[in-house]
Amino acid sequence: MAKKKFPLFNRIALIGVGLIGSSLARAIKKHELSRELAVATRRRSTLAVARKLKLGDSYHLKAAQAVKAADLVILCAPLGANAELAKQIGPNLKTGAIVSDVGSSKVSVIKDVTPHLPEGVILIPAHPIAGTENSGPEAGFDTLFEKRWCVLTPSEEAALPAVNKIKRFWQALGSRVEIMDPKQHDQVLAITSHLPHLIAYTLVDTATELERDLKKDVIRFSAGGFRDFTRIAASDPTMWRDVFLSNREAVLDILGRFTEDLTALQRAIRRGDGNLLHNRFTRTRKIRREVIDAKQAGTEPWRRGK
Repeated sequence: MAKKKFPLFNRIALIGVGLIGSSLARAIKKHELSRELAVATRRRSTLAVARKLKLGDSYHLKAAQAVKAADLVILCAPLGANAELAKQIGPNLKTGAIVSDVGSSKVSVIKDVTPHLPEGVILIPAHPIAGTENSGPEAGFDTLFEKRWCVLTPSEEAALPAVNKIKRFWQALGSRVEIMDPKQHDQVLAITSHLPHLIAYTLVDTATELERDLKKDVIRFSAGGFRDFTRIAASDPTMWRDVFLSNREAVLDILGRFTEDLTALQRAIRRGDGNLLHNRFTRTRKIRREVIDAKQAGTEPWRRGK
């Protein structure tokens, strides 16, 4: 006789149903992690799509209504909306509820959300390091988080049972979970994710400013590298605007270091310094191998044909 499976939560509320939110909804249902799933989004048209896709059990235009009686609330809207959302939902959160999120900047989440949470509600910020260049509820799929890292940045005061419960939640979705200091998280992501996106947006924008005939040939004969940059640069502009503004200190620090390194390469090319170029490229080639060994390359859903 099969052992009966008990959900981790009685009621989960998802605030926002873009790529991450809709993928969470699908994965939560697939793995039966909640008895009831409430979905909230501020746009009627988006809510209608969520209802058509059967992402939840109840649908709400007001986040405050969705979080009533919820054991877990996950903020899945752009980072810039967190403060206002926390202010809206705060009065309706029950004692013992866990509030989490999916944003890629953690210091700002703690600063924006904490002041609006009543006593007895636990904030455990989270960042699933997963995604595609697509957005909207139709873009989600239930395997997005499998074999991907999810970083948790709880405060020292966060109750251990709640932290462990969120850890088990992400593990049930197929993620590998790491607990990290929020500031360290922001610094790491500034170089592994935020700076690459900034470079991609800049490079593709530079291409749009080229002379007409040259721009046409750039698009026509795009090599793999440029195609990858265009994929990254096709990501949700609202989300990435908020990422850069929310994590500005870490991004500006890494951008400064990158600018210095880029200037050194520019100087080497101008002077014909082949040794410096060869040594730099050899070192970076080794990093690529380490990334592959860590299983952080070549596993993205879009590379698997999804």
